Amino acid sequence: MTRTKAETRAPEANGSTNEALASFEGTLERLHEIVERLEGGELDLEESLRLFEEGVRLSRASQARLNSAEKRVEELLAVDANGDPITRELDVLP
Repeated sequence: MTRTKAETRAPEANGSTNEALASFEGTLERLHEIVERLEGGELDLEESLRLFEEGVRLSRASQARLNSAEKRVEELLAVDANGDPITRELDVLP
């Protein structure tokens, strides 16, 4: 995916970028882009810091999503001492 400078510098101003970042995969893609730009070594200090801060924020958000998914999987696979599945009532959305 190729981005214009405006899209890379200000993802908040681009609605489609915000939608892509809402997904885990979109977040990973953006992190990859940030790493590539930082490793390129052509950025000034301020832009490097801004991208690094964005990367840290996205990394933390991704880790939180992974932790949540792991907890959900553990709940789904849980069994009691007899080997029976542990069940609970589902949360019903209004």
